[in-house]
Amino acid sequence: MMRHTNRLWPSLILACAVSGTACAQNAPPPDTQIEYSVDADSVAGAIKAVTGTVEQIDIPADGIAQRDVHVWLPSSYADNSDRRYPVLYMHDGQNVFDPETSYIGWDWGVDEALSALSIEVIVVAVENIPRVRLLDYFPEKAADTHADAIAKHFPGFDRKTLTGDAYLRHLVDAVKPAIDARYRTLPDRDNTTIMGSSMGGLISLYAISEYPDTFGAAGMVSTHWPIADGMLVDYFSERLPDPDTHRLYFDFGTNTLDWNYEAYQDRMDAAVEAAGYVRSENWTTRKYDGQDHSERSWRSRVHVPLKFLLEGENIDGGERR
Repeated sequence: MMRHTNRLWPSLILACAVSGTACAQNAPPPDTQIEYSVDADSVAGAIKAVTGTVEQIDIPADGIAQRDVHVWLPSSYADNSDRRYPVLYMHDGQNVFDPETSYIGWDWGVDEALSALSIEVIVVAVENIPRVRLLDYFPEKAADTHADAIAKHFPGFDRKTLTGDAYLRHLVDAVKPAIDARYRTLPDRDNTTIMGSSMGGLISLYAISEYPDTFGAAGMVSTHWPIADGMLVDYFSERLPDPDTHRLYFDFGTNTLDWNYEAYQDRMDAAVEAAGYVRSENWTTRKYDGQDHSERSWRSRVHVPLKFLLEGENIDGGERR
């Protein structure tokens, strides 16, 4: 697995994969190191391809590394010039549609799943930059409120290296306005969703917490909670968006990096419930026994968060927590 180093934050950087697939602080036990598999009967299917119309656009970045943005358009987009569409924003954009650019050769299959589900939405997939992915996706303000936990677990940490706030400003102040200007979108909060996996799950929850007037729903897939023994669970527990106007989706598997997520997710679920969210209505958490920390697994279940976040439908999938 490709790794990178950073002299300013060695303890955490060395522990994290940069691909968008993984960020491990503690290695899983050997008996969880399984072969990846993909469910050929999943809604997204097992065919490696890019389906539908995907456009690449350049949006200048300020305060973060420049990156490509990929936009998937539903099949009806070209046929009805009067129709406007909700928008789903996703991180790790090179892993969303195209197996040729995805880290392990399997993409999320979001294009295939949406087509199979007949959900008509524009998907904006913003690429990561591997060398700074961790810094872009770490919820930056948590480094201030939980500085002691950071210092305890990561000697050499330098707060000034984090770019999570700048990354979100790029999404909200540059990417979203550009998308709304170029495409026929429904730009309001109720029609704007954000979703990601692993560290991308953390930055998705950070996004909806920091910008509750911009994002109405967030999907956190295989969220990497173990950082500093769950310090981010404690951080988010006091900063969740209003349950009257927002929806949250969480899930986790049981193999590879997901092996020790359950206890942390249980803590997060308790905080979500305490904040006023109602299970199976505006919030759901799913456990996928036997699934691992990979695009293959996320592909096999991506229809579940898509239905919940985009249509408010709580369909079957995994074990409801």
